Amino acid sequence: MKLTTLFSTAALAGLLSGTPVLAQDITGEVTLLTWKTASDLTTLHKVEAAFAAKHPGVTFKEVIASFTGDPRGGLRTVLLGGEPIDLIDNTWPAFRAELANAGLIRPIDDLWAKENFDARLDPSWKALGQTDGTTYGVQYIYGDRSSWYYLNKTLEKAGVTPPATWDDFLGQIPKFRAVDVTPVSLPAKAWAHGEWFETLLLRVGGVELASKLARHEIPWTDPQVRETLLKFKQAIDAGAFADANTVLGIEWDNAAEQVLKAGTAGYVHIGMWVSQYSADTFGITPGKDFGLTQFPALGLGHDDTSTVDATEYLAGASGKNPAAVDAFLTFLTTAEAANIFAADGYIVPSKEADTSLYNPIVKAANAAVSGKKLSFVFGDQLPGDLVDEYRVQLQKFIQDPSEANVDVVLAAIEAKAAESY
Repeated sequence: MKLTTLFSTAALAGLLSGTPVLAQDITGEVTLLTWKTASDLTTLHKVEAAFAAKHPGVTFKEVIASFTGDPRGGLRTVLLGGEPIDLIDNTWPAFRAELANAGLIRPIDDLWAKENFDARLDPSWKALGQTDGTTYGVQYIYGDRSSWYYLNKTLEKAGVTPPATWDDFLGQIPKFRAVDVTPVSLPAKAWAHGEWFETLLLRVGGVELASKLARHEIPWTDPQVRETLLKFKQAIDAGAFADANTVLGIEWDNAAEQVLKAGTAGYVHIGMWVSQYSADTFGITPGKDFGLTQFPALGLGHDDTSTVDATEYLAGASGKNPAAVDAFLTFLTTAEAANIFAADGYIVPSKEADTSLYNPIVKAANAAVSGKKLSFVFGDQLPGDLVDEYRVQLQKFIQDPSEANVDVVLAAIEAKAAESY
């Protein structure tokens, strides 16, 4: 059953009074719903502490959703439990739309105008936080999701450098194998195997193809979508990954460890959070010990594209402390908050951020994304029931990448898409 069928529209009266929020009026507990842990949570605590230093009457309570696979399942479970939530950590446009339709989040257009967020965030960030023209989200970090991480000494061992083209990459596979290194660690246990399909989709047909498929304006059986899986098949057939049984047991953190600690694999295609996670967990230095490169160029006319993610905070309609929430959302756009994130290895949208704080990995990612044609993470644009089917079918493709099974997999996703839109 969908979330929208379990909730009546929340009453929002009184939450958006429009009254200026004064520092002395901001007190009480703020309940924040998130799925993040480890270094992400450590940085959040720093931001909360900086905010609390300005508003000593405010405290934070984090509700961390438990989940297997897609975190949205855990977030839904908490919201269905009925606990009042002031802030929701979100990175999925489709989930935001789900929450908005259920009346579980409140608009912030009035706050945006009153606090002049436009002075600190470009219009594109406001658009990214909107659903059906109404602003709900304040984006606070974003990342390059078309990136590959590698350990410098592993590439030196194999006698290779980061590949510029697809053919360069395929040519490196025997060199990695010769020194007993798996060329790429593919974390296919839950969701991260989708990163390969999603970047390949962009490089095969551009942002236009990805956008049309996400809106189901073209079927999953479209020839360019099929071509995308055939490119993925080419990497599998060339020996880029471990065997199917192995990769289906690998989570993203296992893949990061294989590449950036053990050196048993050459590359991992994953998001920007891996940079700080690896620095903190493995004790390695960005730029010195490990590097970042972009997905190799396919030469099909769409190599000027990148997938990006962005994380936002949403104001919960059931929250008991809207004044503190509004003040915190405003604080997120300031130089002080932006620089905490930047110093911890995140790229931030605020124009007030001190970019000299970025480490070499973040600078490389920022440079790679700048000026590119960008698409939000494809899986995060899909309805929740469809994204689950999409990921399961990709796992079936990894188990059997034959051309016949490519058609079976795409037909299965298309059948689910026909139900989901």
